[in-house]
Amino acid sequence: MKFFANGAQSLRYGFSALLMAVAMMVSTGAFAQQGPANSLPDADKQAIKNYNLNEDVFNRLLAATKEAKAEGIHPQSSPNPAQIHNLDDLTQQAMKADNRIEPLVKKYGFTPREFMLANLALMNAAIASQAKTDPETAKYVDQGKVNQGNVAFYEAHQAQLNALMSPQGQ
Repeated sequence: MKFFANGAQSLRYGFSALLMAVAMMVSTGAFAQQGPANSLPDADKQAIKNYNLNEDVFNRLLAATKEAKAEGIHPQSSPNPAQIHNLDDLTQQAMKADNRIEPLVKKYGFTPREFMLANLALMNAAIASQAKTDPETAKYVDQGKVNQGNVAFYEAHQAQLNALMSPQGQ
C-alpha cells in the first residue's frame, strides 16, 4: 500500500505513529481484516466510523502531535492484539505506552478515548482516500462503509498532515 510505504516511514517520527499502528489493527467494517481486530464489538467499530472530524479536533490533534515530537515521545511497538477486546482496551494500551501521552492528550482537551477515536477516524479516512487511487489498497476497503465526510476532510488537510509528519515537520 503506497500510503503506508510513504506515510509510515514519515510517521515513525511523530506521536501519531503509535496510534497509526493501532489504527491498522482496528476494523470499522470498511476494511477487510483478519485476526483479533475483528473481535472489537460492533458498537466500537460504529463509534470509529461515526466519529466526525472537524477543524477543532484536527487543530488539537496537530498541536498534540507537534508537542509530542518536541518532547521526544517516540512511537512504541504495536499493542498486544491478544489484550485488545474493545476500544477501551486499545485506548488503555496506547496511553500506557509512554506515561507522558495521557497528560498530553488531556492538555489538548481530549479524553483518552476521544483522542483514540479521532486518530482512528483520521487513519481510516487516510486509508479510504488512498484506496481511491491505489488498487492494492482498494482490495481492502469497502467505500460504501466509509465515513465519506472524514475522507473529504482528510483530503482537504492532507498537505498539512504530510508536512507535520515529515521528519523535519513542526
